Amino acid sequence: MPDELSRSVTDKVLALLGAFSHENPALTLTELSKLTGLSLPTVHRRAAELVEWGALERGPDRRYRVGLRLWEVATLAPRGHGLRDVALPFLQDLYDVTKQRHVHLSVRNHLDVTFLERLRAPNAPQAGIRSGGRFGTFATGAGLVLLAHAPSDVQDEYLSSPLQRYTGKTVTDPGRLRSILAGIRREGYSSSDRMVGEDVHCVGAPIYGPDATVVAAVSLCFRVGTHSVREIAPQVRAAARRISLALR
Repeated sequence: MPDELSRSVTDKVLALLGAFSHENPALTLTELSKLTGLSLPTVHRRAAELVEWGALERGPDRRYRVGLRLWEVATLAPRGHGLRDVALPFLQDLYDVTKQRHVHLSVRNHLDVTFLERLRAPNAPQAGIRSGGRFGTFATGAGLVLLAHAPSDVQDEYLSSPLQRYTGKTVTDPGRLRSILAGIRREGYSSSDRMVGEDVHCVGAPIYGPDATVVAAVSLCFRVGTHSVREIAPQVRAAARRISLALR
């Protein structure tokens, strides 16, 4: 980590904001200092400025959390906002005919999957996914689709790094995963069977932009054994196709 004196104000502010995550949604000054490598006086000063602007909030427990104004700014990102608005009616249609499951809209953010929208029934299987959040894996139904259609250098970078195993079904062998990705491109959909959860099966399909490149993926997750891929895949592919047409 660079010396604090050599770091710009912008770098320090971004480091503070980047310290927050799904695993660390609330942090003390001391925790922020350890995570960013910044001194306590610097953290205190910059955090106070961020609170004043609304990027951070400080609760009664003296912990800092991401502020609502930062979320408001994030919703203006054109890559996600416009896509979500176009896709939402079709996601709702898919959800309405496939109750008690997850329906997701996702995009690739380099080696992460960012979930722009999630529709979920109360008793749907848990997959550790939330709207607006990142999931650092391509083992999900949507993630497999996005990786299958990613540039070759992105695939090579992902497959050359250690692949995390979430369950006994998670594919961590690069050669086998390449074969799966080729099958996804050939068949037009993915099937993630218990790769991210012991009782979760996800099916995903690509969404194409106006230039015929894959810009996102729609996926549907259901409890293992309740439905077949043969039943679910056509519905997911149809939703993805309708969203693709609406984006033209």
